Amino acid sequence: MGDSAEKQKGPGFFSGVKSEFKKIAWPDRRETLKQSIAVVAISVVVGVLIAVIDYVVKYGVDFLISIG
Repeated sequence: MGDSAEKQKGPGFFSGVKSEFKKIAWPDRRETLKQSIAVVAISVVVGVLIAVIDYVVKYGVDFLISIG
């Protein structure tokens, strides 16, 4: 009995997904390229910042260890 109710909900779910999928505003090729370049650039900048902070902390810890 419960199986038939679940089977009836299945097609309704997928038709709802299909209708929502049509509402998505897909970016064009130029916008996608701009966003991809921004993501790569920000990733490089953040990576460099993390490397600099890591180097400074490592130098500071090595300095503190050499004092003691």
